[in-house]
Amino acid sequence: MEHIISVTVENKFGVLSRVAGLFSGRGFNIESLSVAPTLDPSMSQMTIVTSGDERIIEQIVKQLNKLIDVIKVVDLNETESVSRETAIIKVHTKDEDRAEALRIVDIFRANVIDSTPSTYTIEVSGDPKKIEAIINLLQPLGIKELVRTGRVAVAREPIRPATVQAKKVVRE
Repeated sequence: MEHIISVTVENKFGVLSRVAGLFSGRGFNIESLSVAPTLDPSMSQMTIVTSGDERIIEQIVKQLNKLIDVIKVVDLNETESVSRETAIIKVHTKDEDRAEALRIVDIFRANVIDSTPSTYTIEVSGDPKKIEAIINLLQPLGIKELVRTGRVAVAREPIRPATVQAKKVVRE
């Protein structure tokens, strides 16, 4: 089963290498990886997508927590979360296909970020199924180049019920 693991780490050289080494040393695969600094420049946020049963994921989380530069590890499959991926797709566009490419872009709420007489460069973001769907529709037009980010994800905050109710004003 696919799992999204959020890892907050110290923003130091070698941390990414140690995390990747942990996975490769134990024969676990990283399906996608995204890393960037947080609001605090001394920390970075990693989003790792991997697969495995509950025992393997538990082992990965325990091993990540043992690394010195790791601050926090969260298996986002155990909580409500929001995740997105971005793709940039360069499509060959013959004159007769340009309108079809724009129609597909519109349907998926994507953007044409560059245009030449023979290509459109399209940017799309969403869940992986959305990315796969637009790629499948654009393939017959001729995809020249495709670049995908790894997923980024964040846990959702719990919805808090309203605790303060309006008081009735009583006039005497």
